[in-house]
Amino acid sequence: MGRRSLPLLAAFLIAGCAADPRWQGPPGNHFDGTRFFNPGVEMDRGVGDVLRYLVTRDPGAWGKLQARSFADPPMRVATGELRITVVGHATVLIQADGLNILTDPVWSNAIGPWPVFGVERMRPPSLTFEQLPPIDVVLISHNHYDHLDLPTIRRLAADHAPLFVIPPGDRPLLAEAGATRIAELDWHQTLTLSNGRTLHALPCVHWSGRLPSLDRNLSLWSAYAVETAGGPVYFGGDTAYGDHFRDAGHRLGPFRLALLPIGAYKPRWLVRRVHMNPDEALTAHRELGAARSIGMHFGTFELSDVGQFQPIDDLARARRDAGVPAIALTAANFGVGVPIPPLSATEE
Repeated sequence: MGRRSLPLLAAFLIAGCAADPRWQGPPGNHFDGTRFFNPGVEMDRGVGDVLRYLVTRDPGAWGKLQARSFADPPMRVATGELRITVVGHATVLIQADGLNILTDPVWSNAIGPWPVFGVERMRPPSLTFEQLPPIDVVLISHNHYDHLDLPTIRRLAADHAPLFVIPPGDRPLLAEAGATRIAELDWHQTLTLSNGRTLHALPCVHWSGRLPSLDRNLSLWSAYAVETAGGPVYFGGDTAYGDHFRDAGHRLGPFRLALLPIGAYKPRWLVRRVHMNPDEALTAHRELGAARSIGMHFGTFELSDVGQFQPIDDLARARRDAGVPAIALTAANFGVGVPIPPLSATEE
């Protein structure tokens, strides 16, 4: 599907969509017994708002980028080392303390309920699937198509057999794709990884669903924190700005690294409750106490009116206005492996 044919399906992704996962559990502060919700956040956008968006769109410039070749990542890194490679959108290879972790993996050329008519990928993956080192853990933040891609899950399950860590309610999707090692973590639950480090599932502000209205918010959405020998790593998944950044900073910070979404933030009247902009990402960076942050979730799929490279420019402006050094908060340099020093080294 060409760029100018995207708005309807993009609106589906923004307004609601998915299969039929269910979660059985007691009601709590973010689950009413049937559906999940964001505590204290009013999510009141509906079909009328989506139609308004389609009629009033003012999209930024996008173009299909050519594939480039990047060096293979190492098979593993040593204890104490941390290496980050942003593959595209929210797909990030985190290599730390001998463990290889992949976030929200998407290698498909289009995303959506019917990929042949789906949202076209405009930036190829910076690493081919064959370049991946052995993947031990896959973190899924939520079940939107640009974060949970079943064709990619099938390939990972068949070729790597990793542990898939998912929010409550998405097990049927993963099992259908052939995943056999699945851990569902609710907010604030933890898991000990095979290298002895702790993984934390954390709150964020978003929503879930893959087919209009049928399964909206029947599964949860999450951020994650991975403890490493040199300090924790935060993966924001897909989120609006909220108190969860300050809370995570207080509970688990300071962070060695934060991976923060910086795209799909226009028009603000429609998406401010689900996507933060670069100015808010800068605030999140500070509240997490991150020694370094990398902006991701941009430049790959046209999901809003934000131009393909606009998040880079807007992040640079926000950083300049706040007097934050460029090294502290940068937009992803896709495909380039970045070593991240431990907290002790950055604090010296």
